[in-house]
Amino acid sequence: MNPTCLLLDLDGTLVDSAPGVTASAAAALRSVGAGVPDEPTLRSFVGPPMYESFRYVVGLDEETARRALHTYRADYAEHGALDSSLFTGVPEMLDALAGLGMTMGVATSKVEDQAERVTRHHRLNARLAAVCGIDESTGRTTKRQVIRVCLARLRARGVDVSRPLMVGDRAYDVQSAAAEGIPAVHVRWGYGGPEEAAGAVASVAEPSELADLLTNDPT
Repeated sequence: MNPTCLLLDLDGTLVDSAPGVTASAAAALRSVGAGVPDEPTLRSFVGPPMYESFRYVVGLDEETARRALHTYRADYAEHGALDSSLFTGVPEMLDALAGLGMTMGVATSKVEDQAERVTRHHRLNARLAAVCGIDESTGRTTKRQVIRVCLARLRARGVDVSRPLMVGDRAYDVQSAAAEGIPAVHVRWGYGGPEEAAGAVASVAEPSELADLLTNDPT
């Protein structure tokens, strides 16, 4: 590892956003006449792109999934975005990482303006050099694209991005980073099961363990 900068997922890594996300997802599915899955399935929607969950988990056709996504985003912006809390230990984790000299940016599958709203609400922005999310107006629709843009923004600020490290709770984070040639650390306090750590260079159970991992890494 020995990273020069960190890319942090938002939902399930920094912020427990499940209450707002699942409520808005359920409202969106009801709006298109689809059945609402059980709670564990709804929680699996937190993290990956919502369109993919509507399309491939629920099984909506493309047009219906797009309509549901539109409703989800409107409902989330009005009701769900701030129905969230920081995971216990996250502020201390960020302080410890900053103390190690780590520059951090958020790379999330959440729509960027809502990601910025959430990070401001939880007063995380002072610790973050960039907040990057989905932006369909620019064609940025995948986590891989978000990662690329986040690195570009960090680079533009003079950050050494030669050895980035992704930190996230879902297989989607690990796989998207790997596709960009970036190692990932899986966190187990979020929404992904232990099997989602496959391919990660390490897995940590508590926020305090991340700084310890980087401090003690022999490389």
